Amino acid sequence: MASITIDGHKLEVEPGSTVLAAAERLGIEIPTFCYWKRLPPLASCRMCLVEIEGQRRLQPACATAIMDGMVVRTNTPLIEETRSSMLDMLLANHPLDCPICDKGGECELQDMVMAYGPRESSFRDAKRVFHSKDIRLSPVVIMNVNRCIQCQRCVRMCEEVVGAVALGTVEKGMDTAVTGFEGSLASCDQCGNCIEVCPVGALMSFPYRYKARPWDLDETDTICPHCGTGCQLTVGARKGEFMRVRSDWEHGVNRETLCVRGRFGLDFIEGRGRIKRPMIRREGELTPVSWEEAGDYLRRRLTEVKAKAAGGLISPRLPNEVIYQFQKLMRTVFRTNNIDCSSRWSTPVNILAPLVEAFYSRAPLQHVIGSDRVLVIGGNVTEENPVTEYLLRDAARRRHAGLLMLSARPSRLDADALVAVRVPPGAEPQSLATMVASLAVAASDALPGDALAVLTSGRPAAEAGDSAQRLASALMEGRSVTVLLSVDCLRSPEARAILEQLSNLLQVLRLLGKEPVMQLLFDRANQMGAWDMGALATALPGLVPVTDDRARAALERAWGAEIPAEPGADFADMLDLCADGRMGALYIVGTDPVMSYPDRDFIERSLGAAGLVIVQDAFLTETAGFADVVLPATGYGEEPGTFTNNEGRVQEVRKFREPGFEVRSNLEVFDLVATLQNRALQPSGADDIFEEITRLVPAYEGLAQGALGADGAFTRGGAMPPAAPFFAPPSDHVAGDPFVLVTGNCLFHNGYVSERSEVLNSVADDPYVEMSEQDAVELGLSDGDQVVVRSARGELTAKLRANRRFPRGLVFVPENYRALRLNSLMRRGEYPCPVEVQPATASLLQSISI
Repeated sequence: MASITIDGHKLEVEPGSTVLAAAERLGIEIPTFCYWKRLPPLASCRMCLVEIEGQRRLQPACATAIMDGMVVRTNTPLIEETRSSMLDMLLANHPLDCPICDKGGECELQDMVMAYGPRESSFRDAKRVFHSKDIRLSPVVIMNVNRCIQCQRCVRMCEEVVGAVALGTVEKGMDTAVTGFEGSLASCDQCGNCIEVCPVGALMSFPYRYKARPWDLDETDTICPHCGTGCQLTVGARKGEFMRVRSDWEHGVNRETLCVRGRFGLDFIEGRGRIKRPMIRREGELTPVSWEEAGDYLRRRLTEVKAKAAGGLISPRLPNEVIYQFQKLMRTVFRTNNIDCSSRWSTPVNILAPLVEAFYSRAPLQHVIGSDRVLVIGGNVTEENPVTEYLLRDAARRRHAGLLMLSARPSRLDADALVAVRVPPGAEPQSLATMVASLAVAASDALPGDALAVLTSGRPAAEAGDSAQRLASALMEGRSVTVLLSVDCLRSPEARAILEQLSNLLQVLRLLGKEPVMQLLFDRANQMGAWDMGALATALPGLVPVTDDRARAALERAWGAEIPAEPGADFADMLDLCADGRMGALYIVGTDPVMSYPDRDFIERSLGAAGLVIVQDAFLTETAGFADVVLPATGYGEEPGTFTNNEGRVQEVRKFREPGFEVRSNLEVFDLVATLQNRALQPSGADDIFEEITRLVPAYEGLAQGALGADGAFTRGGAMPPAAPFFAPPSDHVAGDPFVLVTGNCLFHNGYVSERSEVLNSVADDPYVEMSEQDAVELGLSDGDQVVVRSARGELTAKLRANRRFPRGLVFVPENYRALRLNSLMRRGEYPCPVEVQPATASLLQSISI
């Protein structure tokens, strides 16, 4: 430890700490412009100069490392004069347009001048002017370069944190100007983090421009609804109208950063297509009715289908309290375990639950990725969990974590990876098995029984073996290991095999003393919470098997109702029940499986064959078009609750607007449905439901709604269970068709809710097809051409994006565009999907000749 004295206050600090960090710990304010916690010190603005005994010149506090016995003063006359002079120089060229500047009222330069600035300027020259008009850099970013104070925060944030390199500087000295390439931000993520860190009004949000002043806004701290990273954000509204989103610099996993969806995508709440009144089907058409009429109709129809099975599907974007109450409704009122929380993949709970119990780290991601080695499996973090990508880049660059990538698609993180390996979709289990076999030899003395023979019995393909061996070697060299598994891996029919081999890998790493932990990278805001709440066919709240008599009995006592003892059907099996005419009532809440289920024709036929389809949603979806009853419910921001993010962190989702029309909260609608069947759900308020969750779900014990703290609170992992069995390696992956189609989220959209955002639609690419540049050349295609992607089920047409880093034979189409109807190309249980790709003109000529 090193000792430092600042303004008479003594402090012991870690060697290498800066004077500025020590002053912050003591509560001593030192002004800064260029300094930013997430970035390396730059020491260019000279606002943080301090006096250090024994040194002739003032030193920048942000870049001065502490030496033992150092004595520092922060408020001497010389320092005050220097700060005043620096501000005088900034004001010499700064336009005096505060009354019309969007930063007015929250401008750091204004605050600094008030606190430390000169009362009169010594400069009399004309002010420098770069441009007479503001420059529209992108649909969401507008710039007044005359206001720039050259702190470089925006440029460094873009390059070092976001990794986009969309901003840079031109010229030198007082003529330095920040700009995008050729005056635009064509390669930009449009995240707006440059706007967030800009201390003045140089970079501004175009959607928010001239709409309000900070003091006009009613601001609410809440959680982003888009992906499972769980970023905290602050929503500003003026007279009940949504205005903007900004980040909360001091709290949450994200701190000052947000992605484009979080910062600019919340205007979906104002989107068209809101369901205003209940609707029932009359003579084949959905007809608006009163709640009383809808209730009478629903009571009669539920009675008619009572003899048949029931099932429920709920969105993992809804709060824990809503999801918990829904599974309770299905189990106690509809008397069924046919419950699911995803229509895009099935969850092998019998493998997943022990894996989560034994290795899931319910801890801050910042801490988890501080391991020597971080292995990311599947997906594309850049596009699915952008803020997680920022943290991973920081871990690789500043904390020297060895980043290892194993996936079918390339991502921007590959540039920071120690090892990046591409595998064909579906070949992940073989690569993991090869890694396990290599590590098992090193751990052979600690392996029980014949485990070594089991783990090394596979014969991996040569090309997969070499790359997997490199990953295994990198893992062996590390002292600790974190595994981040993309939810994309659960789409595959190989999901069970992936989880089995992941279990093997984590167990072997534990035997090697690598302290392995894992987290999942979900692309839905509350997928972890949905699992914890028991929205699964084979698991009760807490991921406890339905067949566990003791756990089931405890819930029955608490709920005052019996729970079926047999495991239920997941959504795929529920559709089979519908298609066979055995499904009486199918209850769908907040999700749109007609758009997301991988076989559109089959799901449409299945919904048409169900006895009664109930859709409860905020928006009129494609699925609602097949409903017999449509119940309007509150959307995001219109009801309180909690989300559990990928870290296992529980955070409050706060209400910041009142629902309009004849909309009721989701919990009120559940109460109505239970009442129609002469039952009551108790408790029924969000706070009381959360209190019940904290009593009945072990991971949530001790938490209290309203007392989760500004950073939320972490759920608890269970006691380490007995060692799981080792699974035999899978058979070799067999290469199939020349082209296979995979899907997932794109950077600017997440699911289908975000497509209702006018701002996101203004920055998002048109629907596109991404493939290898080499494959495109061989097909006679160029970047930007219109192409047709055809499967055995159907075809779609979109713009080509040729990517030189893309593996050959792989075709990617984002799942987020309703107009494409991507799921029409896919067949149940078949993923990736074999396809053909050809120019749109050739396809047109072929259809004409036919």
